[in-house]
Amino acid sequence: MLLLVLGALLLLFCSLDVWYFLRGAQVFVEAWFQPRIWDILAEQTIEGMVLPHDLDYMGHMNNSRYLRECDFARFHHYMRNGLFMASRKLGAKMVVGASTIRYRRSLAFREAFEIRTKVLGWDEKAFYLEQRFVSKRDGFVSAVMLCRQNVVRCSPETIIEYVCKRKIECPEFPEDLKHWISYISASSQALRAESGLEEKNK
Repeated sequence: MLLLVLGALLLLFCSLDVWYFLRGAQVFVEAWFQPRIWDILAEQTIEGMVLPHDLDYMGHMNNSRYLRECDFARFHHYMRNGLFMASRKLGAKMVVGASTIRYRRSLAFREAFEIRTKVLGWDEKAFYLEQRFVSKRDGFVSAVMLCRQNVVRCSPETIIEYVCKRKIECPEFPEDLKHWISYISASSQALRAESGLEEKNK
């Protein structure tokens, strides 16, 4: 019986990223029991530490871990300010449409850090967020990410009005965000044009 259980667990861990779902459940429970953040534009912070399974062959936190940690930080952010539950009630889904991360200094083994997440603004299709990895050792911003969170089957404005019970004016986009959105738009246009050429050549 013990061998069967161990075999089943081994198969589960080999075929599914179990730790991802366990971590997601942990973030959900923690955010559920924390006080509500009523200001949807407020910066929120979660803490982390570089552990052995985060390391690359150089002994630093590997690049993909930054993106994974950002996923959990955004989920925590949406739970605390009510956007996640509101989107669920409205039948909407929020999916990552684009992200860009800039690495400024490596996070080393056992280095403690904060992820500071804030909503920069929104348009008719998506929320735009900034996420910063800040070393707790000296306050240095080790990495910064911009994320476009697409809203499916609803609009950001509708979700915000549902949460805040009133219309909230979108803040003016920072210049770097404007440039990034322009790049996304140009990239989409180029890919559509490329797809059109491929269809014509068939």
